[in-house]
This record gives sequence, structure tokens and C-alpha cells, in this order.
Amino acid sequence: SRSLRRCLWMLFLAICAVGIGGTFQYGYNVSIINAPTLHIHKFLNETWSSRYQTELDPNVLTLLWSSIASIFSLGGLCGAHIGGTLAIRRGRKGALLMNNFIAILASILMGISFPTGLFELLMAGRFLIGVNTGKCIGICVQPLYIGEVAPKHLRGAMAMGSSIFLTGGILTGQIIGLRELLGGEKYWPFLLSSSCFPALAQLLFLPWFPESPRYLLIDRGDEMKCTRALKRFHGPLRYQEEMEDIQRERFALHGEKPKKPWQLFGDRSVKWQLITVIVMTMGQQLSGINAIYFYASYIFKQAGIPAEKIPYVTLGTGACECLTALTCVRRRFLIVGGYTLMSFWCLALTFSLTYQELYPWVPYLSMACLFAFILSFGLGPGGITNILTAELFTQSSRPAAYMIAGSVSWLSFFTIGMLFPFIVVGIHYIHYLGSLVSPPLALLGEGSNHRAISPKRAYRGGL
Repeated sequence: SRSLRRCLWMLFLAICAVGIGGTFQYGYNVSIINAPTLHIHKFLNETWSSRYQTELDPNVLTLLWSSIASIFSLGGLCGAHIGGTLAIRRGRKGALLMNNFIAILASILMGISFPTGLFELLMAGRFLIGVNTGKCIGICVQPLYIGEVAPKHLRGAMAMGSSIFLTGGILTGQIIGLRELLGGEKYWPFLLSSSCFPALAQLLFLPWFPESPRYLLIDRGDEMKCTRALKRFHGPLRYQEEMEDIQRERFALHGEKPKKPWQLFGDRSVKWQLITVIVMTMGQQLSGINAIYFYASYIFKQAGIPAEKIPYVTLGTGACECLTALTCVRRRFLIVGGYTLMSFWCLALTFSLTYQELYPWVPYLSMACLFAFILSFGLGPGGITNILTAELFTQSSRPAAYMIAGSVSWLSFFTIGMLFPFIVVGIHYIHYLGSLVSPPLALLGEGSNHRAISPKRAYRGGL
């Protein structure tokens, strides 16, 4: 009917208004930091030289760059804790609106870091934008709002809006980061400060939508506002069914106040739900998906793709995950199948990278494995993990569960972001020693009398 179509349209627009300043902001800020990497390195070197009249040590440069990249996740960890508290005190919609002012401040700090010559402002801006995204995707306020306004039969499908906007943000960041747009050396401060636009868009559109009906009735006890919100989201003919469902949950809670995170650990009734969310969230981050994004350029380079074409090929990684985010409907099957396929493609990628110099077609196998890995991630773990919390916990436990899941997610993200550059350096060193120990047969020649050099002899000989 016309009324039903109007309600579905209202729900769709609400998801867009929430997502543009939430998970889209997260995905966008994860991807835009990759394009100006070399320009930021140059900025750090020049700033250090002008400030201390000495060259910047490569190890210190790696540490500074790792700090800039990973401090984003520390901000996200703080944002996840703040977001849960704000969602209770100010409501889901109020927390989302307040959050955008942090994003605007972060954009200003990152934008003025280059003209002022203060890389500390860049770190501060990355931390604040992490706080901003931590409130929304620190698996916190945005999924809460969407899960609570959606009809029961559409809750799973609508919750996928978080994953769709996340992958859309990654793809948009990759596009905006092209050198023809804002990826050039002159424009990288504008690229980093462009995160203010999603925040401004949410400040413009979100006030037109009502607060979460479940929050209004269960947490605030305002039945009149809850009824008005339900009529806007579900229509005057269908809202009663959702109202009864909320009333039943309210009655079951018996006026129970929202729980704190530490209270959940002592509640045996939610033991397995909590274990499930923690393991799934940790697995999502530690699966290596972010490292694959960082490593993609190297694989494409080894495959023989010209350096100036690599950013365009990298767009395929974002497009793969964006497309697969639309397919997550069966929870358990897709999670188990997704991780199984990811494990297989990781093994295949390891072998192809190890032997990619033997045959000319092996580097292209590495490319295929990389895309298959991302597709496998997007089919299940990438989309389903973020919506489990809303479905496994009741209203009183949900904000605390989101805070715990967000903390685990951001701590895992920080660990990968901080250690990955040093792991890459170590891998290159091991690969270099391996080339000394086992020189290619083509260089020795068949029947050569040369003997392989042991690592100890190579080290002592200064090789």
C-alpha cells in the first residue's frame, strides 16, 4: 500500500542519515590514510629537519608513521566507551548528533597540520577522528539506533546498512585518494580534512528523524513520543505490533536499569552471548583484512602492474567488499564458510608469494588470491559480525555489550596497525637473507661449483 511504501522509504532514509556520519565515516578514514603515505613521510622528514637541524632516523620515521596510523584505533577505543554512555544519557540520536562536532574539530586539526608544520596536530586529528568513528562504529551507537527502529522482520536486513556504508566509505576514500583528485602532494591535507563533509551531512539530515522508539519507552518511559516515532517508522496501521513487542520487553526487564560492562562479565545468563561477540569481533580484526589492504599495492607491483596504475587496480578491493556486503543473510553458514575460504586463500597467497619469481603467471595468481580473500571476508565475517550484538542482547545489556565489543575491536585494530609496519620490515629482512642463502639457479648456472652461504657467514662477512 501507499502507507507501507512511505514507511519503508522513511526507514531507508533514516539508515542513510545515520550511516553517512557513522560507518561510512569509519570506512572513509581507514582508506584515505593510505593514499598520502609517501607525502606524509616527506612532511615528517622536512618538519623534523627544520625543527632539529638533523636527519630523521628511519626507525623513528617508522615509529612516527605507525603512531599516526594506529592512534586512530586508540581514539576509537575511547569513543566506544564514550558512545555507550552517551547513548544511555542523551539517546541514540542525540549521541550521533553530538559526535559530529568531534569530526569537524578533527578535520580542522589535520587540515592545518601541514601549513603550521606541526605533525603533532596530525596525530591529534587522527585520534579525534578515531573517537568520532569509535562512537558510531566502535560497534556502538549506529547499530543500536538501526536495530531499535527496524521492524522485527526487517531487522537483519536493515542492520546490514552498517556494513554497506562501511564498505562504501572504503571505496569512496580510495576514489577520492586518487592523484587526479585529492591524492596529489599538494592536496593531501585537504584529503584528510574532507572527513568533515559526512559529519556536516549528518548534522543536516538526521534531526528530521525521530529518536529510537525502544529508548523512548524502555529507558525514558515516554509512551507518547514512542507512539509518534513508531507511527512514522511503521505507519499508523502497523505500529501496534511493534508497540506490543516493546511493551513485552519492558515488562520482562521489570524496570531494570542499563548495565555496566563489568556487570555483564559477572552475569552467567549472558555468558555465551558475550563469548560469541568477543570471539567474533576479535576474529574479524585479526583475520588480516586490514593488512591485506596495506599489502595490496606490493602484490600488484610484483604482478607487473605499472606503479601509476596500481591505485586504480586497488579500487577493485574496495568494490569487492562493497558488493559482498549486500549478500549477508544466513548468519552461521556465511560466518563459517567465510572464515574457511579466507583460510584457504591465505595459504594459497602464501605459496604464490613465496614462489612468484619461478613462473610469470604466479604473480597474477597472487592477485586472484587477494581478491578472493576480500570476497570471502565480505560474504560473512565482514557484514554479519557487527549485527550479532543487537540480536543476542536485551535492551538493558545492549549498550554495555556494544562497549565491550567495541573495545575488543579497537584493541585488535591498534595491535595490527602498530605492529604491521615492523612486521613488513622484518619480512623483507628475512627475504633478503633467504636470497643470500639460496641464490637463484639461473645465477649459479647448472653444475656450478659455488656453495650456498650460511646466514652466520653472510652476517660476519658484512653482506
